[in-house]
Amino acid sequence: MKDVAARAGVGLKTVSRVVNDEPGVTPDTEKRVHDAIDELGFRRNDSARVLRKGRTATIGLVLEDLADPFYGPLNRAVEEVARANGALLINGSSAEDPDREKELALALCARRVDGLIVIPAGDDHRYLEPEIRAGVATVFVDRPAGLIDADVVLSDSFGGARDGVAHLIAHGHRRIGFVGDHPHIHTATERLRGYRTAMATAGLAVDGAWEALGPTSPERVTAAVTAMLAGPDPVTAVFAGNNRVTVTAVRVLAAAAASGARPVALVGFDDFELADLIRPAVSVVAQDAAALGRVATERLFQRLAGADLPPSRIELPTRLIARGSGEVRP
Repeated sequence: MKDVAARAGVGLKTVSRVVNDEPGVTPDTEKRVHDAIDELGFRRNDSARVLRKGRTATIGLVLEDLADPFYGPLNRAVEEVARANGALLINGSSAEDPDREKELALALCARRVDGLIVIPAGDDHRYLEPEIRAGVATVFVDRPAGLIDADVVLSDSFGGARDGVAHLIAHGHRRIGFVGDHPHIHTATERLRGYRTAMATAGLAVDGAWEALGPTSPERVTAAVTAMLAGPDPVTAVFAGNNRVTVTAVRVLAAAAASGARPVALVGFDDFELADLIRPAVSVVAQDAAALGRVATERLFQRLAGADLPPSRIELPTRLIARGSGEVRP
C-alpha cells in the first residue's frame, strides 16, 4: 500500500479508502489509485483483512446434489445475492448423506464463512448450534432443520401436491398412483400428505398399492410405475413426487402406450427442461427454485447485518402448469 500511495501521490489512508470502497475520495484521485494498483500488480491480503474485520466475506452453500437440474437456478440465485453483497460463494454437495452434510458444513465453518445456507440431508442439526452461537448466520432451504430453531425457506409441497392431484381428479381420474422420494425426506412426506388430502377431499379411497416411496433411481421408479399399471384395476393417472421420478415415469408410460396400452395421465412435481416438448407435454406443479435461493440468501444477509429476528418459516407458493399429460382422461 505504501508503494501504491507513492505511485499515485496520495496518503495511505486514501489508498485504504479506495480499496475498501469508502467515501471521501474524488473520482480523479480514485482513478490514480486504481491505475497505480494495476501498474504495481497490488492484491489485497484478504487473510489480513479477516483478522482486522472479523469477516471473511464468504458464505457456504450445502446442496443435496449439484448434478440435479433443480439446484442450478437455486445456486445461481444464491451466488447473485452474495455477489451483490460483496461476498464469495463456496458450495458443495451432501449427496443426500447426513454424515457428509455435517462434514461439509463444519468444514465450511472451519474456513470461517460468515454464513451457511443448507439444504438438509439429515434430521439432527444440533451439531451447528456452537457455530450459530459463534455468529455463523444459518438459513435452511427446501426442508426445515432438525432439532434446532432456525430460519427455513421452502415451497408449499403439501399444497402443490394437493392441487396437482385435484387436477387429475377434476379430469375424471379415481385410481391415481403416487410415486415419491424417500419417506424420511420432508418434501416427500408433505407431497404424500397432499396426495392423500386431495383423494380424501374427493371421497376417494386409496389402495396401498398406489403409493410407492423410496429411492429415485430409474430402476426403482420403473418397477413402481409398472406395478401400478398391472392387474385388473390399474391406475389411470400417476402423480410423480419430483423431477427425477417424473422423467422415469414419462419413459415407462411412453413404452406402455407404444405397446398398445391406454394412455395414462401424469402430473409431476417440479418442472424440468424439455417438459413442454414431449408429446403429450408434461403437466407439472412448478416451484420457483431461484426464488428459494434468493429469499434464503436475502434472509442470511439480514442476519449478517445484525437483524434481531426470531427464526422464521417462509413458504413460497407453487404453480400448476397444465400442458397436456395431466389432462388425459381415463
